[in-house]
Amino acid sequence: MSERARALVLDDEPAITELLDITLSEMGFVVVPTHSLQKAREALGKFSFSLCLTDLRLPDGNGLELVRHIRSQFPQLPVAVITAYASTEGAVEAMQAGAFDFMTKPIELHRLRRLVEQAQALATLEPEELGAGLERLVGESSAMRELRQQIRVLGRSNAPVFVSGESGTGKELTARAIHDASPRRNKPFVAVNCAAIPENLLESELFGSEKGAFTGAHQKRSGLFLAADGGTLFLDEIGDIPLAMQAKLLRALQERSIRPVGANSEVPIDIRLITATHRDLQQLIEAGSFRADLYYRIYVVPLLIPPLRQRREDIPLLAEALLQRIARRHNQPVPRLQAEALQWLVRQDFPGNVRELENLLERALALHSGTEIRVADLSRESAAPAQGIAGSGSPLARRLRAAERELLRTQLTAGQNRIVVCAQNLGISTRSCTLRLHLCGQDDHHVGES
Repeated sequence: MSERARALVLDDEPAITELLDITLSEMGFVVVPTHSLQKAREALGKFSFSLCLTDLRLPDGNGLELVRHIRSQFPQLPVAVITAYASTEGAVEAMQAGAFDFMTKPIELHRLRRLVEQAQALATLEPEELGAGLERLVGESSAMRELRQQIRVLGRSNAPVFVSGESGTGKELTARAIHDASPRRNKPFVAVNCAAIPENLLESELFGSEKGAFTGAHQKRSGLFLAADGGTLFLDEIGDIPLAMQAKLLRALQERSIRPVGANSEVPIDIRLITATHRDLQQLIEAGSFRADLYYRIYVVPLLIPPLRQRREDIPLLAEALLQRIARRHNQPVPRLQAEALQWLVRQDFPGNVRELENLLERALALHSGTEIRVADLSRESAAPAQGIAGSGSPLARRLRAAERELLRTQLTAGQNRIVVCAQNLGISTRSCTLRLHLCGQDDHHVGES
Protein backbone atom coordinates (compact mmCIF):
# COMPACT_ATOMS: atom_id res chain seq x y z
CA MET A 1 0.00 0.00 0.00
CA SER A 2 1.47 3.34 -1.05
CA GLU A 3 -0.49 5.18 1.64
CA ARG A 4 -1.01 3.31 4.88
CA ALA A 5 -4.64 2.27 5.15
CA ARG A 6 -6.51 2.17 8.44
CA ALA A 7 -8.01 -0.91 10.04
CA LEU A 8 -10.66 -0.68 12.75
CA VAL A 9 -10.33 -3.44 15.35
CA LEU A 10 -13.09 -4.04 17.90
CA ASP A 11 -12.47 -6.64 20.61
CA ASP A 12 -12.55 -6.49 24.41
CA GLU A 13 -9.82 -9.15 24.89
CA PRO A 14 -6.41 -7.43 25.17
CA ALA A 15 -4.54 -10.51 23.87
CA ILE A 16 -6.68 -10.65 20.72
CA THR A 17 -6.39 -6.90 20.16
CA GLU A 18 -2.61 -7.08 20.49
CA LEU A 19 -2.34 -10.00 18.07
CA LEU A 20 -4.47 -8.20 15.49
CA ASP A 21 -2.55 -4.95 16.00
CA ILE A 22 0.86 -6.61 15.45
CA THR A 23 -0.25 -8.65 12.41
CA LEU A 24 -2.10 -5.84 10.66
CA SER A 25 0.72 -3.37 11.33
CA GLU A 26 3.18 -5.81 9.72
CA MET A 27 0.85 -5.88 6.70
CA GLY A 28 0.99 -2.09 6.34
CA PHE A 29 -2.12 -0.94 8.22
CA VAL A 30 -2.52 1.80 10.77
CA VAL A 31 -4.56 0.02 13.43
CA VAL A 32 -7.25 1.82 15.44
CA PRO A 33 -8.13 -0.50 18.37
CA THR A 34 -11.45 -0.09 20.19
CA HIS A 35 -13.14 -2.04 22.96
CA SER A 36 -16.82 -1.10 22.69
CA LEU A 37 -19.49 -0.45 20.09
CA GLN A 38 -19.68 3.20 21.13
CA LYS A 39 -15.94 3.77 20.62
CA ALA A 40 -16.05 1.95 17.26
CA ARG A 41 -18.88 4.19 16.02
CA GLU A 42 -16.94 7.26 17.15
CA ALA A 43 -13.85 6.07 15.25
CA LEU A 44 -15.93 5.51 12.10
CA GLY A 45 -17.06 9.13 12.36
CA LYS A 46 -13.48 10.43 12.61
CA PHE A 47 -11.48 8.33 10.14
CA SER A 48 -11.87 6.50 6.86
CA PHE A 49 -11.08 2.76 7.01
CA SER A 50 -10.15 0.03 4.54
CA LEU A 51 -10.95 -2.86 6.87
CA CYS A 52 -12.92 -3.61 10.03
CA LEU A 53 -12.54 -6.65 12.28
CA THR A 54 -15.05 -7.02 15.10
CA ASP A 55 -15.80 -9.55 17.79
CA LEU A 56 -19.41 -10.64 18.12
CA ARG A 57 -19.60 -10.62 21.93
CA LEU A 58 -18.94 -7.16 23.30
CA PRO A 59 -19.44 -5.43 26.67
CA ASP A 60 -22.10 -3.05 25.36
CA GLY A 61 -23.85 -5.19 22.75
CA ASN A 62 -23.37 -7.51 19.79
CA GLY A 63 -20.93 -7.09 16.92
CA LEU A 64 -23.85 -7.66 14.56
CA GLU A 65 -24.96 -4.11 15.40
CA LEU A 66 -21.68 -2.78 14.02
CA VAL A 67 -21.95 -4.98 10.91
CA ARG A 68 -25.42 -3.59 10.18
CA HIS A 69 -24.27 -0.03 10.89
CA ILE A 70 -21.34 -0.36 8.46
CA ARG A 71 -23.53 -2.04 5.83
CA SER A 72 -25.94 0.91 6.06
CA GLN A 73 -23.52 3.83 6.37
CA PHE A 74 -20.26 2.54 4.81
CA PRO A 75 -21.28 -0.13 2.25
CA GLN A 76 -17.84 -0.19 0.58
CA LEU A 77 -16.02 -1.00 3.86
CA PRO A 78 -15.21 -4.74 4.19
CA VAL A 79 -16.07 -6.00 7.68
CA ALA A 80 -15.26 -9.44 9.07
CA VAL A 81 -16.33 -10.91 12.38
CA ILE A 82 -14.43 -12.86 15.03
CA THR A 83 -16.33 -15.58 16.85
CA ALA A 84 -15.74 -18.37 19.32
CA TYR A 85 -14.99 -21.73 17.74
CA ALA A 86 -18.33 -23.22 18.76
CA SER A 87 -20.41 -20.21 17.66
CA THR A 88 -20.35 -20.40 13.88
CA GLU A 89 -24.11 -19.82 13.91
CA GLY A 90 -23.36 -16.23 14.88
CA ALA A 91 -20.89 -15.97 12.01
CA VAL A 92 -23.55 -17.16 9.58
CA GLU A 93 -25.94 -14.53 10.91
CA ALA A 94 -23.23 -11.88 10.55
CA MET A 95 -22.63 -12.81 6.88
CA GLN A 96 -26.36 -12.61 6.27
CA ALA A 97 -26.22 -9.11 7.79
CA GLY A 98 -23.41 -8.03 5.45
CA ALA A 99 -20.06 -9.27 6.83
CA PHE A 100 -17.82 -10.51 4.02
CA ASP A 101 -16.18 -13.28 6.08
CA PHE A 102 -15.44 -14.54 9.60
CA MET A 103 -12.64 -15.99 11.74
CA THR A 104 -12.90 -18.34 14.70
CA LYS A 105 -10.92 -18.20 17.92
CA PRO A 106 -8.17 -19.14 18.50
CA ILE A 107 -7.05 -17.04 15.53
CA GLU A 108 -4.66 -18.74 13.11
CA LEU A 109 -2.27 -16.27 11.57
CA HIS A 110 -2.22 -17.75 8.05
CA ARG A 111 -6.02 -17.50 7.89
CA LEU A 112 -5.96 -13.97 9.28
CA ARG A 113 -3.46 -12.86 6.66
CA ARG A 114 -5.43 -14.44 3.84
CA LEU A 115 -8.64 -12.81 5.05
CA VAL A 116 -6.90 -9.42 5.17
CA GLU A 117 -5.49 -9.90 1.66
CA GLN A 118 -8.97 -10.65 0.37
CA ALA A 119 -10.33 -7.56 2.13
CA GLN A 120 -7.62 -5.43 0.52
CA ALA A 121 -8.48 -6.82 -2.92
CA LEU A 122 -12.15 -6.11 -2.26
CA ALA A 123 -11.53 -2.55 -1.08
CA THR A 124 -9.46 -1.66 -4.15
CA LEU A 125 -11.88 -3.07 -6.75
CA GLU A 126 -13.76 -0.62 -8.89
CA PRO A 127 -17.54 -1.11 -9.26
CA GLU A 128 -17.21 -1.91 -12.96
CA GLU A 129 -14.71 -4.68 -12.13
CA LEU A 130 -17.24 -6.29 -9.80
CA GLY A 131 -19.71 -6.35 -12.68
CA ALA A 132 -17.51 -8.52 -14.89
CA GLY A 133 -19.26 -11.61 -16.21
CA LEU A 134 -22.79 -10.30 -15.79
CA GLU A 135 -23.18 -9.80 -19.54
CA ARG A 136 -23.69 -13.57 -19.90
CA LEU A 137 -26.93 -13.28 -17.90
CA VAL A 138 -29.07 -12.17 -20.82
CA GLY A 139 -32.32 -10.30 -20.23
CA GLU A 140 -33.71 -6.89 -19.38
CA SER A 141 -36.76 -7.95 -17.39
CA SER A 142 -37.11 -6.63 -13.85
CA ALA A 143 -36.37 -10.12 -12.52
CA MET A 144 -33.04 -10.30 -14.39
CA ARG A 145 -32.04 -6.76 -13.43
CA GLU A 146 -32.69 -7.66 -9.78
CA LEU A 147 -30.70 -10.88 -10.14
CA ARG A 148 -27.70 -9.01 -11.56
CA GLN A 149 -27.87 -6.48 -8.71
CA GLN A 150 -27.93 -9.30 -6.15
CA ILE A 151 -24.87 -10.82 -7.80
CA ARG A 152 -22.99 -7.51 -7.59
CA VAL A 153 -23.70 -7.40 -3.84
CA LEU A 154 -22.71 -11.05 -3.36
CA GLY A 155 -19.43 -10.38 -5.14
CA ARG A 156 -18.38 -8.36 -2.09
CA SER A 157 -18.80 -11.32 0.26
CA ASN A 158 -17.37 -14.74 0.96
CA ALA A 159 -20.73 -15.91 2.32
CA PRO A 160 -21.97 -19.28 1.06
CA VAL A 161 -24.71 -18.89 -1.56
CA PHE A 162 -27.54 -21.34 -2.18
CA VAL A 163 -28.86 -21.03 -5.74
CA SER A 164 -32.35 -22.38 -6.30
CA GLY A 165 -34.52 -22.56 -9.37
CA GLU A 166 -36.13 -24.98 -11.75
CA SER A 167 -34.06 -27.29 -13.91
CA GLY A 168 -32.50 -25.46 -16.84
CA THR A 169 -32.69 -21.92 -15.40
CA GLY A 170 -28.92 -21.44 -15.41
CA LYS A 171 -27.73 -22.15 -11.87
CA GLU A 172 -24.13 -22.86 -12.89
CA LEU A 173 -24.03 -19.74 -15.07
CA THR A 174 -25.24 -17.71 -12.08
CA ALA A 175 -22.63 -19.27 -9.82
CA ARG A 176 -19.91 -18.39 -12.32
CA ALA A 177 -21.22 -14.81 -12.51
CA ILE A 178 -20.91 -14.51 -8.70
CA HIS A 179 -17.33 -15.77 -8.96
CA ASP A 180 -16.52 -13.33 -11.77
CA ALA A 181 -17.99 -10.44 -9.74
CA SER A 182 -15.70 -11.14 -6.76
CA PRO A 183 -12.02 -10.64 -5.88
CA ARG A 184 -11.61 -14.38 -6.50
CA ARG A 185 -12.32 -13.96 -10.22
CA ASN A 186 -8.69 -14.62 -11.21
CA LYS A 187 -8.65 -17.86 -9.20
CA PRO A 188 -10.23 -21.19 -10.21
CA PHE A 189 -13.97 -21.73 -10.60
CA VAL A 190 -14.70 -25.45 -10.19
CA ALA A 191 -18.19 -26.80 -10.91
CA VAL A 192 -19.17 -30.27 -9.66
CA ASN A 193 -22.35 -32.19 -10.46
CA CYS A 194 -22.65 -34.29 -7.31
CA ALA A 195 -25.37 -36.46 -8.87
CA ALA A 196 -23.00 -37.52 -11.66
CA ILE A 197 -20.28 -38.91 -9.33
CA PRO A 198 -20.71 -42.49 -8.06
CA GLU A 199 -21.25 -42.61 -4.30
CA ASN A 200 -18.13 -44.69 -3.65
CA LEU A 201 -15.93 -42.14 -5.45
CA LEU A 202 -17.45 -38.92 -4.13
CA GLU A 203 -15.14 -38.48 -1.13
CA SER A 204 -11.95 -39.00 -3.12
CA GLU A 205 -13.22 -36.77 -5.95
CA LEU A 206 -13.92 -33.92 -3.54
CA PHE A 207 -11.13 -34.31 -0.97
CA GLY A 208 -8.48 -36.20 -2.94
CA SER A 209 -6.72 -39.41 -2.00
CA GLU A 210 -3.31 -40.84 -1.20
CA LYS A 211 -1.68 -43.45 -3.40
CA GLY A 212 -2.91 -46.89 -2.36
CA ALA A 213 -5.76 -45.50 -0.24
CA PHE A 214 -8.19 -47.88 -1.95
CA THR A 215 -8.29 -50.35 -4.82
CA GLY A 216 -7.52 -48.49 -8.01
CA ALA A 217 -5.79 -45.53 -6.30
CA HIS A 218 -2.56 -45.87 -8.26
CA GLN A 219 -1.40 -42.32 -7.65
CA LYS A 220 -2.02 -39.38 -5.34
CA ARG A 221 -4.95 -37.12 -6.32
CA SER A 222 -5.50 -33.62 -5.02
CA GLY A 223 -9.31 -33.51 -5.32
CA LEU A 224 -11.73 -30.77 -6.36
CA PHE A 225 -11.62 -28.78 -3.11
CA LEU A 226 -7.91 -28.19 -3.60
CA ALA A 227 -8.43 -27.55 -7.31
CA ALA A 228 -10.70 -24.65 -6.26
CA ASP A 229 -8.37 -23.35 -3.51
CA GLY A 230 -8.40 -19.56 -3.49
CA GLY A 231 -11.40 -19.52 -5.81
CA THR A 232 -14.99 -20.77 -5.91
CA LEU A 233 -16.38 -24.30 -5.61
CA PHE A 234 -19.87 -24.85 -7.05
CA LEU A 235 -21.56 -28.03 -5.80
CA ASP A 236 -24.58 -28.65 -8.01
CA GLU A 237 -27.24 -31.20 -6.97
CA ILE A 238 -25.98 -31.17 -3.38
CA GLY A 239 -29.24 -32.84 -2.37
CA ASP A 240 -27.94 -36.06 -3.94
CA ILE A 241 -24.96 -36.36 -1.57
CA PRO A 242 -25.40 -39.38 0.76
CA LEU A 243 -25.71 -38.80 4.52
CA ALA A 244 -22.29 -40.20 5.43
CA MET A 245 -20.62 -37.81 2.99
CA GLN A 246 -22.73 -34.90 4.24
CA ALA A 247 -21.12 -35.22 7.69
CA LYS A 248 -17.62 -35.05 6.16
CA LEU A 249 -18.60 -32.08 4.00
CA LEU A 250 -19.98 -30.24 7.03
CA ARG A 251 -16.76 -30.78 8.93
CA ALA A 252 -14.66 -29.55 6.00
CA LEU A 253 -16.73 -26.34 5.83
CA GLN A 254 -16.53 -25.76 9.58
CA GLU A 255 -12.81 -26.51 9.88
CA ARG A 256 -11.92 -24.95 6.51
CA SER A 257 -9.69 -27.94 5.93
CA ILE A 258 -9.96 -31.36 4.29
CA ARG A 259 -8.48 -34.78 4.93
CA PRO A 260 -7.72 -36.69 1.70
CA VAL A 261 -8.72 -40.35 1.74
CA GLY A 262 -5.89 -42.33 3.30
CA ALA A 263 -4.07 -39.24 4.63
CA ASN A 264 -2.98 -38.76 8.26
CA SER A 265 -3.21 -34.97 8.35
CA GLU A 266 -5.56 -32.24 7.21
CA VAL A 267 -4.95 -29.68 4.49
CA PRO A 268 -6.22 -26.09 4.91
CA ILE A 269 -8.48 -24.80 2.14
CA ASP A 270 -9.80 -21.39 1.16
CA ILE A 271 -12.88 -21.57 -1.03
CA ARG A 272 -16.07 -19.63 -1.69
CA LEU A 273 -18.85 -22.22 -1.63
CA ILE A 274 -21.91 -22.01 -3.88
CA THR A 275 -24.45 -24.83 -3.88
CA ALA A 276 -27.58 -25.68 -5.82
CA THR A 277 -30.13 -28.44 -6.23
CA HIS A 278 -33.43 -29.00 -8.00
CA ARG A 279 -34.69 -30.93 -4.96
CA ASP A 280 -36.55 -29.53 -1.93
CA LEU A 281 -34.00 -29.73 0.88
CA GLN A 282 -36.63 -29.05 3.55
CA GLN A 283 -38.51 -32.14 2.44
CA LEU A 284 -35.27 -34.14 2.44
CA ILE A 285 -34.56 -32.96 6.00
CA GLU A 286 -38.02 -34.06 7.12
CA ALA A 287 -37.45 -37.42 5.44
CA GLY A 288 -34.13 -37.79 7.25
CA SER A 289 -32.01 -37.87 4.10
CA PHE A 290 -30.37 -34.45 4.47
CA ARG A 291 -28.66 -33.02 7.56
CA ALA A 292 -30.27 -29.92 9.03
CA ASP A 293 -26.90 -28.61 10.31
CA LEU A 294 -25.40 -28.83 6.81
CA TYR A 295 -28.47 -27.08 5.39
CA TYR A 296 -28.01 -24.11 7.72
CA ARG A 297 -24.30 -24.03 6.88
CA ILE A 298 -24.88 -23.75 3.11
CA TYR A 299 -28.18 -21.83 3.16
CA VAL A 300 -26.63 -18.52 4.21
CA VAL A 301 -27.63 -16.36 1.25
CA PRO A 302 -30.45 -17.80 -0.89
CA LEU A 303 -30.63 -16.73 -4.52
CA LEU A 304 -33.68 -17.65 -6.60
CA ILE A 305 -33.45 -17.74 -10.40
CA PRO A 306 -36.85 -17.06 -11.98
CA PRO A 307 -38.21 -19.56 -14.53
CA LEU A 308 -38.32 -18.47 -18.16
CA ARG A 309 -42.14 -18.33 -18.24
CA GLN A 310 -42.01 -15.55 -15.62
CA ARG A 311 -39.78 -13.39 -17.82
CA ARG A 312 -41.12 -13.98 -21.30
CA GLU A 313 -39.95 -10.53 -22.40
CA ASP A 314 -36.38 -11.87 -22.21
CA ILE A 315 -37.00 -14.71 -24.69
CA PRO A 316 -36.22 -12.72 -27.89
CA LEU A 317 -32.88 -11.51 -26.51
CA LEU A 318 -32.07 -14.97 -25.19
CA ALA A 319 -33.00 -16.66 -28.45
CA GLU A 320 -30.74 -14.34 -30.48
CA ALA A 321 -27.81 -14.82 -28.07
CA LEU A 322 -28.25 -18.60 -27.98
CA LEU A 323 -28.50 -18.85 -31.77
CA GLN A 324 -25.21 -16.97 -32.15
CA ARG A 325 -23.53 -19.26 -29.62
CA ILE A 326 -24.87 -22.45 -31.25
CA ALA A 327 -23.93 -21.29 -34.75
CA ARG A 328 -20.36 -20.49 -33.62
CA ARG A 329 -20.12 -23.90 -31.97
CA HIS A 330 -21.08 -25.64 -35.21
CA ASN A 331 -19.18 -23.20 -37.43
CA GLN A 332 -22.35 -22.17 -39.26
CA PRO A 333 -23.70 -18.76 -40.31
CA VAL A 334 -26.21 -17.28 -37.87
CA PRO A 335 -29.74 -17.51 -39.29
CA ARG A 336 -32.41 -14.90 -38.65
CA LEU A 337 -35.45 -15.74 -36.54
CA GLN A 338 -38.63 -14.78 -38.36
CA ALA A 339 -40.95 -12.46 -36.43
CA GLU A 340 -43.61 -15.18 -36.32
CA ALA A 341 -41.03 -17.62 -34.94
CA LEU A 342 -40.09 -15.19 -32.15
CA GLN A 343 -43.76 -14.69 -31.30
CA TRP A 344 -44.22 -18.46 -31.20
CA LEU A 345 -41.26 -18.82 -28.81
CA VAL A 346 -42.60 -16.12 -26.48
CA ARG A 347 -45.89 -18.00 -26.15
CA GLN A 348 -44.24 -21.25 -24.99
CA ASP A 349 -44.03 -22.20 -21.29
CA PHE A 350 -40.62 -23.93 -21.53
CA PRO A 351 -40.80 -26.24 -18.49
CA GLY A 352 -37.12 -26.99 -19.16
CA ASN A 353 -36.38 -23.23 -19.15
CA VAL A 354 -33.28 -21.84 -20.89
CA ARG A 355 -31.81 -25.30 -21.45
CA GLU A 356 -34.97 -26.38 -23.27
CA LEU A 357 -34.92 -23.19 -25.37
CA GLU A 358 -31.29 -23.82 -26.32
CA ASN A 359 -31.99 -27.44 -27.27
CA LEU A 360 -34.97 -26.37 -29.36
CA LEU A 361 -32.88 -23.77 -31.20
CA GLU A 362 -30.05 -26.24 -31.77
CA ARG A 363 -32.49 -28.70 -33.31
CA ALA A 364 -34.01 -25.94 -35.45
CA LEU A 365 -30.57 -24.88 -36.66
CA ALA A 366 -29.91 -28.45 -37.80
CA LEU A 367 -33.24 -28.67 -39.63
CA HIS A 368 -33.74 -25.24 -41.17
CA SER A 369 -33.02 -24.37 -44.77
CA GLY A 370 -32.19 -20.96 -46.17
CA THR A 371 -31.24 -17.99 -44.05
CA GLU A 372 -34.21 -17.90 -41.68
CA ILE A 373 -35.70 -20.06 -38.94
CA ARG A 374 -39.46 -20.38 -39.23
CA VAL A 375 -42.18 -21.58 -36.88
CA ALA A 376 -42.18 -24.92 -38.70
CA ASP A 377 -38.51 -25.37 -37.77
CA LEU A 378 -39.30 -24.76 -34.10
CA SER A 379 -42.57 -26.65 -33.77
CA ARG A 380 -42.61 -29.20 -30.96
CA GLU A 381 -43.83 -31.82 -33.43
CA SER A 382 -40.30 -31.73 -34.86
CA ALA A 383 -39.17 -33.49 -31.68
CA ALA A 384 -41.36 -36.53 -32.41
CA PRO A 385 -39.85 -39.72 -33.86
CA ALA A 386 -38.59 -39.12 -37.38
CA GLN A 387 -40.94 -41.69 -38.80
CA GLY A 388 -43.90 -39.55 -37.71
CA ILE A 389 -42.71 -36.58 -39.75
CA ALA A 390 -41.55 -38.15 -42.95
CA GLY A 391 -40.63 -41.51 -44.31
CA SER A 392 -37.87 -43.19 -42.36
CA GLY A 393 -35.52 -42.89 -45.32
CA SER A 394 -36.25 -39.27 -46.21
CA PRO A 395 -33.51 -36.63 -45.95
CA LEU A 396 -35.51 -34.81 -43.26
CA ALA A 397 -35.85 -37.96 -41.16
CA ARG A 398 -32.16 -38.74 -41.47
CA ARG A 399 -31.14 -35.19 -40.50
CA LEU A 400 -33.49 -35.23 -37.53
CA ARG A 401 -32.27 -38.58 -36.25
CA ALA A 402 -28.64 -37.51 -36.64
CA ALA A 403 -29.21 -34.22 -34.79
CA GLU A 404 -31.12 -35.85 -31.93
CA ARG A 405 -28.66 -38.77 -31.73
CA GLU A 406 -25.73 -36.35 -31.40
CA LEU A 407 -27.51 -34.31 -28.73
CA LEU A 408 -28.38 -37.42 -26.70
CA ARG A 409 -24.86 -38.78 -27.07
CA THR A 410 -23.35 -35.53 -25.78
CA GLN A 411 -25.67 -35.35 -22.78
CA LEU A 412 -25.18 -39.03 -21.96
CA THR A 413 -21.42 -38.55 -21.91
CA ALA A 414 -21.76 -35.46 -19.71
CA GLY A 415 -23.98 -37.41 -17.30
CA GLN A 416 -21.71 -40.48 -17.20
CA ASN A 417 -24.37 -42.58 -19.00
CA ARG A 418 -27.00 -41.96 -16.31
CA ILE A 419 -30.49 -41.48 -17.74
CA VAL A 420 -31.73 -39.31 -14.87
CA VAL A 421 -28.85 -36.85 -15.33
CA CYS A 422 -29.28 -36.86 -19.12
CA ALA A 423 -33.01 -36.14 -18.69
CA GLN A 424 -32.34 -33.29 -16.24
CA ASN A 425 -29.82 -31.72 -18.60
CA LEU A 426 -32.29 -31.89 -21.49
CA GLY A 427 -35.23 -30.64 -19.42
CA ILE A 428 -37.37 -33.71 -20.15
CA SER A 429 -38.76 -36.59 -18.08
CA THR A 430 -36.79 -39.77 -17.47
CA ARG A 431 -39.48 -41.77 -19.32
CA SER A 432 -39.26 -39.47 -22.35
CA CYS A 433 -35.48 -39.64 -22.29
CA THR A 434 -35.56 -43.46 -22.22
CA LEU A 435 -37.93 -43.51 -25.22
CA ARG A 436 -35.76 -41.11 -27.22
CA LEU A 437 -32.66 -43.17 -26.47
CA HIS A 438 -34.42 -46.24 -27.85
CA LEU A 439 -35.74 -44.47 -30.94
CA CYS A 440 -32.33 -42.97 -31.74
CA GLY A 441 -30.48 -46.21 -31.23
CA GLN A 442 -28.60 -45.07 -28.12
CA ASP A 443 -29.91 -47.82 -25.83
CA ASP A 444 -27.06 -50.08 -26.84
CA HIS A 445 -24.87 -47.94 -24.55
CA HIS A 446 -24.33 -48.98 -20.95
CA VAL A 447 -26.85 -46.51 -19.53
CA GLY A 448 -27.71 -46.26 -15.83
CA GLU A 449 -31.19 -45.45 -14.53
CA SER A 450 -29.97 -43.17 -11.76
